[in-house]
Amino acid sequence: MVRARPDGGEELDAPAGATTRPLSGEKAQRIIDAMRHSVARRGTTGSTFDHVSREAGVSRGLLHYYFGTKEKLLVEAVRRDAELRIERLQEQLSTAKTADAFIDLMAQNLQETIREDPDFLTLSFELFTLSRRNEEIAVEYAALMRRTRHQVADMLDSAQREGVLHLHAEPEAIAEILFSLGDGFALRMLSEPDRDYSATIGAGITAVRALLTD
Repeated sequence: MVRARPDGGEELDAPAGATTRPLSGEKAQRIIDAMRHSVARRGTTGSTFDHVSREAGVSRGLLHYYFGTKEKLLVEAVRRDAELRIERLQEQLSTAKTADAFIDLMAQNLQETIREDPDFLTLSFELFTLSRRNEEIAVEYAALMRRTRHQVADMLDSAQREGVLHLHAEPEAIAEILFSLGDGFALRMLSEPDRDYSATIGAGITAVRALLTD
């Protein structure tokens, strides 16, 4: 039985004996992509399982079985995207032999995300907004923030041990600052896409360099 919740979400009573498990492979990616695009166009409230299942080419029952609610699907979509982006960033940064190269690669990564995949950023901001009024999602969102912060902190620490960077604060504190700058840049650049942000990005790089170099 499908139930509407007061916050606009949807729930389905789980069948007796049913157990949820991770969904992987091409079908999972279609579902994630459909959710990303739907949220970017309609927001979380408008992105029903009907919309997502139709666009992904799967049954609505499959979404309910694996995710339970569209909010949990949103969490999974952001989590999967974040993991892929962290992996890609780690691969890119592993090639940096100097602090300038390391910083330039981070800046390029951010600008490419804003330019080429604004849906991911919209999805992330939607999840944050939802977390402010849904306690269960707030827990999931906080866990995701911790995980990505720790991953970036590990990259910074590794670069310092290899002599590429010289950190002027704890790795985790710097990672938090980098995410804060990135989120702020993304929000403003998406809000005024026709504005020239080169001077702003340059100022941000100068600020980051002060934290990462001698």
